[in-house]
Amino acid sequence: MLSVNTNVGAMVALQNLNATNSQLQTVQNAINTGLKVSSAKDDGATYAIAQNMRGDVAGYQAVGDSLNRGISAVDVALSAGQSISDLLIQMKSKALAASDASLDTASRSALNADFTALRDQITSVVQNAVFNGYNLVDGSTTQIT
Repeated sequence: MLSVNTNVGAMVALQNLNATNSQLQTVQNAINTGLKVSSAKDDGATYAIAQNMRGDVAGYQAVGDSLNRGISAVDVALSAGQSISDLLIQMKSKALAASDASLDTASRSALNADFTALRDQITSVVQNAVFNGYNLVDGSTTQIT
């Protein structure tokens, strides 16, 4: 009769070590990927659900990016409108100052030059109020898609 002596304690310790090593690999994989279920091998059903949800989140992020671009285009137009409004107030002030009958020709010419410069600034603001190829101020954009 043939007998093989085994160390039962060592076999139990080896099984526990292997189980601990397997759990450690699972945790390390979750840490590395940032995902509790990182592959179909971990849990197929949960992985399929998670992949579907990741696809939805990516779609929502694309929609959010589009909305942010639209907001930025409107912000550019609002900023241009505010700048134009400020320039128009300055032009009104120059026009009222020029209507003073006691001004001499040189003063009136200086006010006119300032008025013209302000008008040119408005033109510049309108031409430069462009975001992503769209200018919402000059009337050239009929729709944004």
